[in-house]
Amino acid sequence: MHRQALALFIGGAGDKKPYYLAGPYRNICCAQEPFDRRIVEAGQADGYQSLYLGYHEVWSASAIGRLVAAEIHDKDTPIYIVGHSLGAWSGAHLSQRLSEWGYRVEMLVTLDPVGSGLLVRLGSRIPYHRPAPLSHFWINVRAEPGRSNASDLVAQLGRKWHVAGEPDIDEALDTNHANAGAMFCNPLHDGHSAADCMFESIVGQLRG
Repeated sequence: MHRQALALFIGGAGDKKPYYLAGPYRNICCAQEPFDRRIVEAGQADGYQSLYLGYHEVWSASAIGRLVAAEIHDKDTPIYIVGHSLGAWSGAHLSQRLSEWGYRVEMLVTLDPVGSGLLVRLGSRIPYHRPAPLSHFWINVRAEPGRSNASDLVAQLGRKWHVAGEPDIDEALDTNHANAGAMFCNPLHDGHSAADCMFESIVGQLRG
């Protein structure tokens, strides 16, 4: 049987559509596009699909059914979720919902997750309650920049979601909140990036 793998890249506020008149910035695409190229270069494109979603598109069961579940080959398809900022909060909720529906969430990658602030919750289509992620493996990468920029202030206003002790890997990188590509692709302490871990997992799944 031909194996499949589905990767969901979920952007945060102002990523896929404007947020309070700012954006769209397409920050998560800086993680998705090089990763998709890497899959193609490895000759694995036939068994791989990736989707670009906004945090607001995985909020309701009907939207998840239409935009995500409809793209899943079968219940054995390994699913990989990469979320940034508010998209990480929504992606964590999505991992729980898909798992509860019987789908196989192989990996969750949360990039500097935001969503615990009241102002963000009131102005965004996200679940209010704290996520309870369900996946076989969870990587969380935090942005702890030596020099802050405007995106870091926005993240602080939205209130970062602190997940200490929960993920399988939880590390910080010296980069700004907006830099989803760096958080996904830059090496962590063991020399492997979150992208490396996800790539190796997907290739392993596709090769059986």
